[in-house]
Amino acid sequence: AGKTRIKYKNLDIGLVEGLRFSDDFARVVVLARLNREAAPFLKRGTRFWVVKPSLGIRGVSGLGTLVSGAFIEIEPGQGAAETNFIGLEVPPVVAATEAGRRIQLVTTRLGSIDRGSPLYYQGILAGEVLGYEMANDYRSVLVHAFVKEPFDRLLRSSTRFWHASGIDVSLEASGIKVNTESLASILLGGIAFGTPPGAPPAIPALAET
Repeated sequence: AGKTRIKYKNLDIGLVEGLRFSDDFARVVVLARLNREAAPFLKRGTRFWVVKPSLGIRGVSGLGTLVSGAFIEIEPGQGAAETNFIGLEVPPVVAATEAGRRIQLVTTRLGSIDRGSPLYYQGILAGEVLGYEMANDYRSVLVHAFVKEPFDRLLRSSTRFWHASGIDVSLEASGIKVNTESLASILLGGIAFGTPPGAPPAIPALAET
C-alpha cells in the first residue's frame, strides 16, 4: 500500500491504497485509486495482473521490476462501468485487442503442449496456446488456443491440427535428415495446422471460446 503502482502502457495511472483479506479469508482484496483520466478504463472486461520477474517457456520477462519493484498492469475492457474486478493469476498470453479467433481443440493426450506453446501454419508462427483443462468426461483434454489474423481466415471444418513438438529424424542415402517446425517447438512444444485447398468457409468443427 502506498508503493505499488498501476500502469497502462508503462505510464503510471494509479496507486494501491490498501490491502485486506476477504470476509472468508480466501482472497486478498486490493484497494486502489486510479487517476481521473483513467476512469474510462474501469469497465466490465478490464483485466489486471501483477508484473514481476518471471522465467517461463516464453522466456524471461519483467526484469525491469528488479529495480522499480512489482506493479499492476491494466488492460481496459469494453463493457459497462465496473469497479470490482478479479485479478488474473498470470499475465494474459494474448491481448484482448489483438485480431484473430479463439478456438478450442480436443485431444486425448496433452503431451508437451503448455500455455504459450506456438501454433504454426506451414512453419510460420500463427498463434499461441492460451491454456488447457480436463474435459467433463475426464478422458479428453480441452486446449484453448488463439489463431492470429490473417491465419484465422484459413480455419475450416476440414482444418486438421497435430502436435509439432520434437524432432523427426530419418536416415537417407544422402545422410541424416532432420525435420522440425522450429527450435521453439522443440523447447516449448507446439501445434501445427493445415487446411485442404478449396475447403468451404464454414467452421462448425471449431468451437469458439
